[in-house]
Amino acid sequence: MNTVPPTRTLFLSPRVTATGHALAAAAHRRGMATRTLPTWRVPQDAADAVGPSLYAGPLFADAVATDLGLGLLEADADWLARLPYELTGREVEFTTLAEARGLRRPAFVKPPNDKSFPARVYPDGSGLPGPDAVDDDAPVLVSDIVAFTAEYRLFLLDGEVVTGSRYATGGRLDVAPLDDDPLAGEVRGFAGRLFAPGVPELPGAVVVDVGSTADGWAVVEANAAWASGHYACDADAALDVVLRAAAPLAGFGAEDRRFLRPAVTVVR
Repeated sequence: MNTVPPTRTLFLSPRVTATGHALAAAAHRRGMATRTLPTWRVPQDAADAVGPSLYAGPLFADAVATDLGLGLLEADADWLARLPYELTGREVEFTTLAEARGLRRPAFVKPPNDKSFPARVYPDGSGLPGPDAVDDDAPVLVSDIVAFTAEYRLFLLDGEVVTGSRYATGGRLDVAPLDDDPLAGEVRGFAGRLFAPGVPELPGAVVVDVGSTADGWAVVEANAAWASGHYACDADAALDVVLRAAAPLAGFGAEDRRFLRPAVTVVR
């Protein structure tokens, strides 16, 4: 019997999460190949795979992307800080970790596009990691503290919400498909405002979290689709975004190329 060879391969990191399993199942449904890389070294037969894509955390992605020939889309590190106040509902500053260590007030501090230290509320800058753990010039986002009454994850493709999920209510995990939520229309309406003229641009495939507050809707953060949990999102639709966000480097057009994550040389 003749078989049609897969045109894409979804690679997964050694520790496969629930989202990784869901995306792999979605990939199988469309005839794709999937493969879990057992180590942080890419074997030659994997490097030769046709149409690679990847679902993994940032550190693992940095270790394997070059060998797989992948480009990885992510929002600009300062995207959240450049948004107008009416979309953030709070002041957000893009700065360095060295500067943030000088904070003398409570603030929510996070690295923009990796997990080099925990993203959370810090009473002041003294609790941030020192230069022995994270470089002084590491970029960080420093935000005023805001209480979100409900939070939602949105997988976006070319400015459209292709799938979404509520993931928290009152700061506690509370997962449900977006379309089952009574505020789904408001969520989608607010997401559309992220692509209005004059708003800082996003890559063509990205994840954005938004939330409701006592004062209205606000952006929580942007995330790389290739590293984001899907909660109760439709896995098939989420896979469409991942495949666009982590794809062969040569296939990116000019509009997305400027959003490619910088390649990292990993010393093994």
